[in-house]
Amino acid sequence: MKIAIPVDDVSMDTNICISFGRTPYFLIYDTETKDAVFLDNSAAASQGGAGIKAAQTIVDSKAEALITPRCGENAAEVFHAADIKLYQAKGAMLKHNLQAFEAGELELLNEIHPGFHGGK
Repeated sequence: MKIAIPVDDVSMDTNICISFGRTPYFLIYDTETKDAVFLDNSAAASQGGAGIKAAQTIVDSKAEALITPRCGENAAEVFHAADIKLYQAKGAMLKHNLQAFEAGELELLNEIHPGFHGGK
């Protein structure tokens, strides 16, 4: 299964980024092959609609799940339409979240915020 995670740096020792739409990078991690690919988030510098643009990047990557601390409603709608499951990150460390995901310890992300439209 491919999972996507917003991360601060291009490293497996990085933290998960608190901002989904404005994260600098996405990790696309294959739980079967253990392959890790880092993607630049071109939506990070967007004037508006960063969440939707970032969500489309995840859809295009063929990920089946996303691990994130939070997600805005517009991006969540994109994920719902693409049948991508959202999981709540536990703490900041990428490696700990990957281990928790593979152990089935992460909960689904149920709190979707309205988003930070207009840079708010």
